[in-house]
Amino acid sequence: MSWHAWLVLLRPRRVAALLSRIAQSGRPAPSLWQVEMGILRMWHRILFRGDTIGTCEHHPIRRTWRARLLHFRPIRFPFLIWERAIAPWDLSGFLSSQAQFIRHLMCAHHDGTQCAYDLQILSLQPGALQTLRAQVARIVAVDDARSRWVRDLCVYERYHEELLDAVERMLAGACELDPEDATDPDISFWAYLEWCRRQPATPKAWWLAWRSGRFDWVRGIQLEVV
Repeated sequence: MSWHAWLVLLRPRRVAALLSRIAQSGRPAPSLWQVEMGILRMWHRILFRGDTIGTCEHHPIRRTWRARLLHFRPIRFPFLIWERAIAPWDLSGFLSSQAQFIRHLMCAHHDGTQCAYDLQILSLQPGALQTLRAQVARIVAVDDARSRWVRDLCVYERYHEELLDAVERMLAGACELDPEDATDPDISFWAYLEWCRRQPATPKAWWLAWRSGRFDWVRGIQLEVV
């Protein structure tokens, strides 16, 4: 393991084990270095494309004082940490447990089809989607202090109803993304792995590509300078 693998991946042996399971499932898996680049791409998204995280274009803010207050992401952030709904040290999801993924989906808003990334990872774990469905169904069906808090923490109307629908479609094998979303590393875990696989195979190759203007943190490696 190279020194930068420990710095970026934190637990590179665990990441390597997951990549091995992905390869055994029949899907091509990237190398550890390529996953490092994928994680750095996510940091780039947080720093420069933060408006694509935790916002919503399709539904209004809930009409509660908590939801209106938590709409401001700096205020929402410590409560998401407190609920263990986000793991800033694990942007790719390679280190998170099934329970952490479920808390993340339950308490952190995902706009539109952005929940597909986490659902695809959960689909690799037997019984995980069924567990998630039961917990989301309770939030939708029961009006108590816990469900109201979780709804307010997700800020926007109809989040859990749409999440429940997405989980049920995934379980039925009918959760197909449109072509644009299916190839978007921000939305699809399979597209994220493919983005990683397309990147330079070594740090030196990446450095040369970046110096020549053939690398972009959103699009990745470009065969020709645009």
